[in-house]
Amino acid sequence: MPTSTVENYIKQIYIAQQPKQNDLLPMGVLAAIMGVAPGTATSMVKALADSGLVLYEPRSGIRLTRGGEQLALHVLRRHRILELFLVRILGLNWSEVHEEAEHLEHVVSDKVLERMDSLLGNPQFDPHGDPIPDAQGQVGTEQLINLAQATDGLHAEIARVSDQDGAFLQFAEKKGLKPGTHVNVSIQDNHADSIVLKIENRSSVALGGKAASKIFLRPV
Repeated sequence: MPTSTVENYIKQIYIAQQPKQNDLLPMGVLAAIMGVAPGTATSMVKALADSGLVLYEPRSGIRLTRGGEQLALHVLRRHRILELFLVRILGLNWSEVHEEAEHLEHVVSDKVLERMDSLLGNPQFDPHGDPIPDAQGQVGTEQLINLAQATDGLHAEIARVSDQDGAFLQFAEKKGLKPGTHVNVSIQDNHADSIVLKIENRSSVALGGKAASKIFLRPV
């Protein structure tokens, strides 16, 4: 069985490579993501390469093998089902479940996970709108529109909030910016780097470009 450290590295490599899965991930970027020294990341990557989970090209970067990708999707499935279970069944706030799921994803058994999945109704998305891979390691793809690139007058549903930071998620919830909410892009001012949204059953909210880039829309 892979260690929790191996699973964490593989999961973060997969996330960092999206959506350009064939691009090499620079070692410096991986070290920064993992919060470790470059030498530590290199040592771990060499071990992952020896295990057949990544392809490592010194001075260029890394890419997951098919086996590494399947492991990453398995870990993501555990993580995202756990997040939804913690929110929907245990009543935790969506801003606090990421860290809890980070710990639990390494210890929950497949048997328990599949019971959770069944109890939740075999969901396709976690509380933040991220797709949940199925038991065979398949993950659905959907073309979403980043709010920062949305056109004026667009009517859409918030599909995903990509930032897992608790403070940002609390801000998004306070403003009504949760997946499933319908919005109208009423004003987009590229010069001021700001977007104004009219949220259903709420007043308008103004967002800067950085905040807007963390929100993805599904046109309706």
